[in-house]
Amino acid sequence: MAQRVVVTLFDDIDGSEAAETVAFGLDGRSYEIDLNQANAKQLRKALAPYLEAGRKRSGRTGKAFTHTAVSPDPAAVRAWARSNQLDVPPRGRIPKRIYEEFAKAH
Repeated sequence: MAQRVVVTLFDDIDGSEAAETVAFGLDGRSYEIDLNQANAKQLRKALAPYLEAGRKRSGRTGKAFTHTAVSPDPAAVRAWARSNQLDVPPRGRIPKRIYEEFAKAH
């Protein structure tokens, strides 16, 4: 026996039958919304000025921003910690409290 599954999408704004699923992103988050033709057109019209003024992202996706803060050199932090008799591992991750102490001192 054959089985036929029919999926009906409903417009997430007004509950009518949807014509498409529209994907968009804002603030580093991705969204999807099911819309009928009129609501999809309205969304695209509302976003048009922002899309025209914005620039397309290239490369990696999934991050809303790139972290650009400059961290102190771990070797310098280790040397400072040792010179101040703080317990710091010779290799691997430096504890956050050591970085905090280093920042206070500088």
